[in-house]
Parts: sequence; C-alpha cells; structure tokens
Amino acid sequence: MRSTRIVAIVRDRTGTHLRAACDTLLDAGVSVLEVTTNTPGAARVVADLVAAGATEVGMGTVRTVDHVRMAADAGASFIVTPTVSLPVGAAAAAAGLRWYPGAATPTEIETAWTAGATAVKVFPAGVLGGVRFIREVRAPLDDVPLIPTGGVRVDEIADYLAAGALAVGMGSPLLGDAVASGDLPGLRARAKAALAAVRAVAG
Repeated sequence: MRSTRIVAIVRDRTGTHLRAACDTLLDAGVSVLEVTTNTPGAARVVADLVAAGATEVGMGTVRTVDHVRMAADAGASFIVTPTVSLPVGAAAAAAGLRWYPGAATPTEIETAWTAGATAVKVFPAGVLGGVRFIREVRAPLDDVPLIPTGGVRVDEIADYLAAGALAVGMGSPLLGDAVASGDLPGLRARAKAALAAVRAVAG
C-alpha cells in the first residue's frame, strides 16, 4: 500500500465480471484490492486470487465476526470496515488480519487507532470535506495513517497524498461499471491514470 498508494474497492451487486476486473487491476499495476462482502462470489474470488499469488487482497464491508472468519478462510490479508466496530477489530487481530476501520470524526479516528487499527479509512471523505478535512485532521493526529475513501476522483489523488494521506480508497471513480458490464479497457485506462497521478506526487 505504501508503494501503490491506491486501494481498489471492488463492489458490485452482480459480480458478473468480478474476477476479470480484479485481474485487470492487478495487471495494470494496482496491487491492493478490497473485494466487498456484499459482492456475489467475493470470498471465492479472493481465495482464487490468493492461490494465484496475489498478496495484497482483502475483504471490505466487513461488519461482523462471521465476516472476519470468511475473510480469514479465503486467505485475505486484511479487512476493511465501514465503521469502528471493536469486536470486529478484535476478531481481525485474533485472525492475524490487518484492520482498516472507517471513521468520520477525529474521535472515531483516535478510537480506531488506539484499538489497534493498521490505518484508518476516513469515510465518506468527499462528504466530510475532502482534502481540506484530511489536512486539518492530520495536524493534531499526524501519527495516524489515513486512507480517505468515498468519492475520491483520479484528479484528486495528488492533492490527497500531498495532504498527508497514506493512500486513497477508490470505488466507482476507478471501477466504473466494469464488474457489471465487463468494460475492462475502460477500467485499465482509469487504473493507469490513477497510478500516473501517484507517480507524479512521488516525483
């Protein structure tokens, strides 16, 4: 994550082209994938990707201890939660999984961090104030790695990273409807643009 700086959030109500979309992202160079539990076939695809050698594949929208078990059984390396669920975080630690909880306030961010979060997902970042919110929160909480997620566009990546974000989480602005429609060329083009934005910040 510290090198790619992008977490691709793969979510769809059909899951029709789920594996193909994941393969396209990996081939394009986006190596950190979050496949959400409410995407049909998520656990199977995570297990298949891990078996094929992908090392940074996790499960998102993890809301229960049962979800944690599902992620661990699939071989995921991390989980992402929409909220600061302490029982879920404890279950992740027991299973040896990295935990990225979602937080929307400085208090939630601090709570998640002191509870053992690997990094904190600031969600929904766009609604909360975007880049300015990250910059302001980083002033007092500069030791907490933040991953703004929710409405992050390709043209905002550089600004978020410059504001101190560890990485950005990208769902529909990156994925589009690729999982449902199979528009893999469009997905590849957006992934390449996103990675180019990261490289621009890295110099």
